[in-house]
Amino acid sequence: MANSSLPQSTLGTFQPISASAVHILARLAARKAVQEQLRSQGVRVSLVKPAEIGAKAQVYLQSHPELYREALERAQRMGMFEKRWRRRHPLAMER
Repeated sequence: MANSSLPQSTLGTFQPISASAVHILARLAARKAVQEQLRSQGVRVSLVKPAEIGAKAQVYLQSHPELYREALERAQRMGMFEKRWRRRHPLAMER
C-alpha cells in the first residue's frame, strides 16, 4: 500500500522567508534607532506619542534601506519561514 506522507528527504528543502516578518523586523529596528536618537537628545521616550515615533521610524527606514537586509538575516536566524499551508488550507480561512 502506498504511503501518502512526504519522504523525509524533503524536510530540509528551501523555505521562503515571510516578507511580512522581514518588514516588521525592519520597522522594529528603525523604531528602536529612533528611540535611541531621542534618548541621546535628552528626550524622555515615554512622553513622546507613539504615532510620532512611528512616523519618524518610517522616515528613518526610508533613509536606511540596509535595515531590510539586516531584518532578512535576523528572520533567517530566527527561523521565520512562510507557512504556505495557511494560504491553501480550507480550515485556515475559518479561523
